[in-house]
Amino acid sequence: MCSTADPLLQLVSLQKASGCWDLDVTLADAFGKTEEELTNQKPAQVEGSVWATLLALIWLYGCKIDQRVEWQFVAMKAASWIGSQKVGDLSECVCVGNVLLGCQVTKETLGI
Repeated sequence: MCSTADPLLQLVSLQKASGCWDLDVTLADAFGKTEEELTNQKPAQVEGSVWATLLALIWLYGCKIDQRVEWQFVAMKAASWIGSQKVGDLSECVCVGNVLLGCQVTKETLGI
């Protein structure tokens, strides 16, 4: 039986084959947040899965940088997926995500 007590393992296991994440309670759990907190902070012009994927990237770079070797390919896939989406102001989204997750990463750091 696989334990999902490790938030990093939980987050990685939730990534879709395309590279994105869904905005749901399981993802919120990995961040130690509620689904409502994630949804309420979502910028209006941003689709749920784009917001979820941005948050996942911010969390990885902001909270788990010491384990980067374990998640760098997950992050590359996610950044590539975001690049294929129509997203409004990515910089603004990253700022909001940083505040929500208590991180300080830049859009450039995330590779998007």
